[in-house]
Amino acid sequence: METQKLPRDPEAGLGWLHADGPNADIVLSTRIRLARNLHGHRFGVRADAADREAVLRLTREAAAATESLRAGPALLIPRLGATDRQLLVERHLVSRELVGGSGGGPATDAALLMGDDGPVSIMVNEEDHLRLQSILGGFRLRDAWRVIDRLDDELGSKLPYAFHPEFGYLTSCPTNVGTGLRASVLMHLPGLVLTQEINKVLQGIAQVGLTFRGLYGEGSEVVGNFFQISNQTTLGKSEEDLIDHLQRIVQQVVQYETSARGVLLRDAPVVIEDKVWRAYGLLRHARSASFEEVMNLLSGVRLGVGLKLIPGLSVYSLNRIMIFSQAAHLEQAAESALPDGDADVRRAAYVRRALAEGAARPPEHGDLTD
Repeated sequence: METQKLPRDPEAGLGWLHADGPNADIVLSTRIRLARNLHGHRFGVRADAADREAVLRLTREAAAATESLRAGPALLIPRLGATDRQLLVERHLVSRELVGGSGGGPATDAALLMGDDGPVSIMVNEEDHLRLQSILGGFRLRDAWRVIDRLDDELGSKLPYAFHPEFGYLTSCPTNVGTGLRASVLMHLPGLVLTQEINKVLQGIAQVGLTFRGLYGEGSEVVGNFFQISNQTTLGKSEEDLIDHLQRIVQQVVQYETSARGVLLRDAPVVIEDKVWRAYGLLRHARSASFEEVMNLLSGVRLGVGLKLIPGLSVYSLNRIMIFSQAAHLEQAAESALPDGDADVRRAAYVRRALAEGAARPPEHGDLTD
């Protein structure tokens, strides 16, 4: 489990891109995180170097004895270069806080422990001592819960979790006390945006104890019509209750989005076809594009694939473009830092090539155009 470099597999940690879960044209991914801390060691910003070193050592020993993590790599974040650290953020494997994205660089003994080829990982020494994470493609809340619950049980039998009989799992931030569970789904909702129903839906989910964020979670902007919907409270309910509640609400949002797409096709078919194909045409021929521009155009193409207006292009291909057109992924491919202008030119070239290759691919399992 001793690794200081990213795995050679170019898709390491990206199994959720395969669009093999339910409603994959609307729900890109499902993620569950559990916040845990170790009894006898100070939490969060009060933890000193000795606490952090001990937490990492104990966690690595425990993880090495688990079925899902014993064969996977352990990445010590301070030893990674800036591009590799940002690449982990772009893959949604770590938070910006773990890699020191807010300035100052990563904290000592910050680490990511990954499964060999599975959907689980652990951030060590982030806001809490441990953030256990499972992430799956499509709308699979209960599957993601089963995976992370099993890992939590394995680690909990080896690590002294900080737990209070009245309050539950103790955390650095009071908003996570209780279950320590944060479940979220990343949804693509262009139909609700175009029909101007999105604000009503977002207000509705806030009224039932849920919240929404952008593509990279807390503090990030909404781009490409992607909304990350998650539970807001962690105290007073069981993990299963929180997940069932989110499951019901997200299922309703999926239905609203499906209905909105139907309305668009019924009332403005030419407008929608024009929007979809203009977006596709721009991406196929642009010579320079920012990431935000690509995401906004890709939203139109993704809508076209979901409505079966664009044949022969899979959701998997679009998911890959979304990840691999980001700045750190382009730098990794170029094996050097890229000035802004060069990054935009390389991004446009990558998207042109990926769309051409994706369009030529035969239908795969999970391809909505089958």
